[in-house]
Amino acid sequence: MLEIRHLRTLSALRSAGSLVRAAQLLNLTQSALSHQIKLLEDRYGGPLFERKSVPIGFTATGARLLKLADLLLPEIEAAEREVARLMQGDSGQLRVALECHTCFDWLMPVMDEFRKRWPEVEIDLVSGFHSEPADLLRSGEADLVIGSPYGPEFTTFPLFRFEILTVMAQKHRLAGQRRLRAADFEGETLITYPVPEERIDLIREVLKPAGVAFQRRTAELTVAVLQLVASRRGIAALPNWAIKNYVDYDYVIARPIGEQGLWSDLYVSVPEAQKQRAYVLDFVNVIREQCAASLDGIKLLS
Repeated sequence: MLEIRHLRTLSALRSAGSLVRAAQLLNLTQSALSHQIKLLEDRYGGPLFERKSVPIGFTATGARLLKLADLLLPEIEAAEREVARLMQGDSGQLRVALECHTCFDWLMPVMDEFRKRWPEVEIDLVSGFHSEPADLLRSGEADLVIGSPYGPEFTTFPLFRFEILTVMAQKHRLAGQRRLRAADFEGETLITYPVPEERIDLIREVLKPAGVAFQRRTAELTVAVLQLVASRRGIAALPNWAIKNYVDYDYVIARPIGEQGLWSDLYVSVPEAQKQRAYVLDFVNVIREQCAASLDGIKLLS
């Protein structure tokens, strides 16, 4: 029997573009997702999509089921939100603070989609630079923070894992290396956001354990960091999505850090009182859906 979960699976495949990312989006193992698809294909007597096409290409059968998914899923999701409104009275505001400055690059489309789903919820960014965003949750000045998990006093929702890359000028002395190691940063000027060193992954995870000495310079805006890098004032370590366009246009170059790369995890943190709000849960879902579809090189967390 065709079920709603089957339609959501096909929709996730189209959005994510691969079995691996669709499984992450659906919070399933890849084997569980493959098994579900096989059962569905056995039912209809043939494949639903082309396994080797990038992006995924759907067969006539798969396309027909996707058409059904496009018809039904928005209605189901709208009904679920309406029930939540009736049961919880979910209207109000969602004030979002950012620890991860580069999240601006993908957050605006997320907020636009959220406003379509929850027009009665006023969503806004908490303005200004905040060295300790968790304090905004404690004081009630923010309802939600995107960044690191902040401990047991808050509820955290996992978003995704991303790679942090070293960014440097085209003719930097390290430009010829395939990847960088801790010793390569010795004596360099590291350009960062003005946050405590313990919140900077490169410093905390790589440089401090290796005893590497470095200079530090700060800038609040990503574009300012990249301008300083391009003018050979120092090097930076930024998420892959934040620098993609600059690298594509040869403004700067990027190199991975260490043999396995330097990876960081991103979360949503909310006060306990907010954790069951339907619109908070849906905001997390919108982030995961939008980022799985638009950001290359991330790994959704489960």
